[in-house]
Amino acid sequence: MLVRDAMTTVVLTIGPAHTLRQAAQLMSARRVGAAIVLDPDTCGLGILTERDVLNAIGAGLDPDDEPSHAHTTTDVVFAAPQWTLEEAAAAMLRGGFRHLIVLDGQEAVGVVSVRDIVQCWATARSAVPA
Repeated sequence: MLVRDAMTTVVLTIGPAHTLRQAAQLMSARRVGAAIVLDPDTCGLGILTERDVLNAIGAGLDPDDEPSHAHTTTDVVFAAPQWTLEEAAAAMLRGGFRHLIVLDGQEAVGVVSVRDIVQCWATARSAVPA
């Protein structure tokens, strides 16, 4: 199975000035654990995850004042749609993270999470006759 088979194609994109509370509200409403942070000033993509928000609040930072860009991972490991799920899982294990932005060329076309991969594997396994 490939990343394109597991990835979520409707992604949440936010700007670097969104507060952590705004980001958390949007992620909660979309039921996703990560948002792509598009910074037009740097022409780069970053990722903000639920763990980033949790760590900031746990450190006593005010989610209403704290900008997302201060907690965004910018040295992102990207996946390609044609990667195998095993390649994506290995990249996540090496990096210690649970989400990969999926790029097709220069365009972000999705996000794949550990949950997406496990769901694909579980579905494929249950479809195999015993």
